[in-house]
Amino acid sequence: MELYYNIVSPPCQSVLLVGKKLGITFDLKEVNPHLPEVREQLRKYNPQHTIPTFIEDGHVIWESYAIAIYLVEKYGNGDDALYPRDPKVRSVVNQRLFFDNGLMFKGAIEYVECILKKKLEPTEEMQQRLKKALGLLESFVKERAFVASDHLTIADICLLSSVTLLTGIKYDLAAFPGITVWVARVTGELPDYGEFHKELYEKSMEYIKTL
Repeated sequence: MELYYNIVSPPCQSVLLVGKKLGITFDLKEVNPHLPEVREQLRKYNPQHTIPTFIEDGHVIWESYAIAIYLVEKYGNGDDALYPRDPKVRSVVNQRLFFDNGLMFKGAIEYVECILKKKLEPTEEMQQRLKKALGLLESFVKERAFVASDHLTIADICLLSSVTLLTGIKYDLAAFPGITVWVARVTGELPDYGEFHKELYEKSMEYIKTL
């Protein structure tokens, strides 16, 4: 199974970490999606030419949440903990995924790109949007040990990638102590996370130098 990815991308991080948790070995294709020739290559499989793009036996999936769900449903070996079958629990996992897509990741990437790409101070509106998202996430992880259940789910892994984006620019999370505890709890559940984070940090520093 092929995975077109770049570890600097939070959505790609989510898929990589779900794969690690499931013990999956991908045929990794590291790419730079900003290059025209790479976009043209990806367009053969994915009309949106985005990463991550996953291919297995001619079946193509893009969008990190869709890939993560597919991997758990196909390779979870009957263990549905990461994406529970119980409709009520699954509905909370789905809500958290939609929250990440609509608020948390959007707020984080907007804030970080303003600093790194535009070389500007985030506007007051951007800062407030991000604080609102972080405040909601803080409330989720104070209700229970993980964001959607009493155990790790794909919602934790996807939201971890969004928060990691902020810690990469040393965003001060002192006002959100629950998130800090939750991050440690989630990363403690992921195989070889220290090694993964080391690679992420090194590749991120290389990328930032190109901006």
